[in-house]
Amino acid sequence: MAESGFCPNCHGALTADAPAGLCPRCLMGMALELSAEPSESLPAEGFAADAAIPESDRSFGDYELLGRVARGGMGVIYKARQICLNRIVAVKMMLPGLLVSEAEASRFQNEAEVIANLRHPNIVAVHEVGAHDGQRYFSMDYVEGQSLAAVVRDHPLPARTAARYVKVIAEAIHYAHQQGILHRDLKPSNVLLDKAGNPRITDFGLAKRLASDSRLTATGTVLGTPSYMPPEQADGKSRRLGPAGDVYSIGAILYELLTGRPPFQAATPLDTVLLVINTEPIAPRMLNPKLSRDLETICLKCLEKDPRWRYQSAQELADDLDHYLKREPIRARRINLLNRGWRWLRRNPWQTTAAAALILAILMTSLWAIGWRRMKAMTEQRPWQSLYEQVWLGRVASERAEPLKATAEAPFVKSLDGRLLASSGENNRTIRLLEVSTGRELAQWEAHQVGVTALAFSPDGRTLASGGADGTTKLWDLSSIRRDSAGVGLDW
Repeated sequence: MAESGFCPNCHGALTADAPAGLCPRCLMGMALELSAEPSESLPAEGFAADAAIPESDRSFGDYELLGRVARGGMGVIYKARQICLNRIVAVKMMLPGLLVSEAEASRFQNEAEVIANLRHPNIVAVHEVGAHDGQRYFSMDYVEGQSLAAVVRDHPLPARTAARYVKVIAEAIHYAHQQGILHRDLKPSNVLLDKAGNPRITDFGLAKRLASDSRLTATGTVLGTPSYMPPEQADGKSRRLGPAGDVYSIGAILYELLTGRPPFQAATPLDTVLLVINTEPIAPRMLNPKLSRDLETICLKCLEKDPRWRYQSAQELADDLDHYLKREPIRARRINLLNRGWRWLRRNPWQTTAAAALILAILMTSLWAIGWRRMKAMTEQRPWQSLYEQVWLGRVASERAEPLKATAEAPFVKSLDGRLLASSGENNRTIRLLEVSTGRELAQWEAHQVGVTALAFSPDGRTLASGGADGTTKLWDLSSIRRDSAGVGLDW
């Protein structure tokens, strides 16, 4: 077994052969930090030149580089003039002097090929793909305007404006899906607004062909922006991704346009990923009470954890947004609390099993406690104990009562089954036993020297207890008592 060590980052235990000398958690965090960077994506301000290019460095093949507009971890985008056609374009190229891996080079080439095959008014079009002096590049439409991230930075958008933008985005992504392309990195900074206010989707750097067996993203690798990626992408199961994954990301864009914040956002990318996988988003109306329930329903349907419960195509989403804009009934239905709880249980079987076991244990413990208390109460209040308490109370009463009063108030008691009646007899020293149904005297005997003060039958009627004014207590076996010398006894 490899010798154990400690991660220099979090000081957790790890084996000596751990890659890069870091624990898996820290490695994953680093990967998410890298994937969360705006690598190869446009800045929030869109295609606006942020740095002038020296005169000596402006020439790049058939292009004159006018200014840098964006830079990421792998690529850089320039505003340029295409000399042969005298038009302004955007040129994206690999960073000069960067040691690029084969996977990164393939991803760059893949993006160029993907966009080159898409022709839609709301997708930034590619004009040329090539290489100059060993430098890979492709040119595309230059869009002057802000991104949605910049537009929503200060405050949410009006609901109908947000719905209109997202409807156009959904229709454009549906077109890409029809061409067999998944975007996989949809977010507000990757959607530009041109001068006419029309959304234009860009940055297909993480795009994937639906029908291909691409190895650009290995299973278990998390690529994209955590706040906008669907749960099936966040947990590294990229092979499960389909059109519903892009629908989720479009829903996350709609959520931010309506509320001013993404559905999930934490201190670190790793924490954000855990929220995406395990936590339900806050209802948009809690953050923006002015929103209509229909628009909230559409947004939350896009953000369902299970892809089967989302819109099954981006066009379905666009159609429902169109119904909303036309003030027609939408097709999506609100999920009540019971159904949402059931879906959570299905998504979290282990937590459900643990919770069920805990509830069962609590229930069993409660039932046992109730049963134990009842048994204890029955034990503590046994009929015999109650019988003796009556006798004892009678004795106490007799000790405190005046003799004459005790004689006047001769006690009597009926058996539990109602068959027998016992009372004090002559001089209050004897006990008479009578049959209730006939009034016939069954037995009479002298019980106490002073006087009978209390009487009580046992539950089965076979025994009688008596208390006397002299402080004595006696038990009488009624089956042994004879009425006369003829030996007539009680008929049980």
